Amino acid sequence: MVQNFEDLLTWQKSRIFAAKIYEVTTIGKFTKDFKLSSQIQSAAVSIMSNIAEGFERGRLKEFYYFLGIAKASCGEVRSQLYIAKDISYIEESVFLQLRSDAIEISRMIAGLRSSVRNKIEKQKK
Repeated sequence: MVQNFEDLLTWQKSRIFAAKIYEVTTIGKFTKDFKLSSQIQSAAVSIMSNIAEGFERGRLKEFYYFLGIAKASCGEVRSQLYIAKDISYIEESVFLQLRSDAIEISRMIAGLRSSVRNKIEKQKK
């Protein structure tokens, strides 16, 4: 049973993903591009932060809303990964793995969002 946001597998995976983003942004050319590295780090942290914030608000509608923001941040990271690959900040293999991780997390958030939406609908009845 989920009692804390830390119990959510989606949050756990998002936390690991954020750490991976921090790792790749501290290697090579990426370290000198403060704007892009800061932006992608912020977006990655936003995923896990919005899951936590929405959960902690204690209302399903707010949790649903914040999961939407978390999913959008996941898309933002994916978009930024493309530019990082295109300008050779990260290798293709790193890009593919991180993109795959982001897609998995996005799908997990969508599933969690759907579950929360179903609970909201049940409350209305």
